[in-house]
Amino acid sequence: MLPKKGKRCAAECEREHGPRFIAQRHQHAAIESTISALEAHGLDRCPDHGLDGFRRYVALAVVGRNVHRLGAILLTQEAEAQRRRRRKRAA
Repeated sequence: MLPKKGKRCAAECEREHGPRFIAQRHQHAAIESTISALEAHGLDRCPDHGLDGFRRYVALAVVGRNVHRLGAILLTQEAEAQRRRRRKRAA
C-alpha cells in the first residue's frame, strides 16, 4: 500500500496509480492517525508479556479509544442541544 522507493518499472508505476492502490494508501493514513491516538492515550508501551498479553492490551486500548470517542460525540451532541434550547428561549 506504500509506494516503492527509488526507481520503479512501468508495471509498478501503473500499479501505484491504480484506484485500489490509491484507496489503500488513503486508508493507511487513517490507520496511522488511529495508531497515533492510541499511543497518545497510553498504548506506547505494553506492560504485558507474550503475544496473548499484547493482544489483550491492544484490544483494551482499542475499546478505551472507542469509549473516549463516543464520549466526545455525546459531549458534542449535548452542547448542540443546549445551543438549540437557548435559541428557543431567546426567540
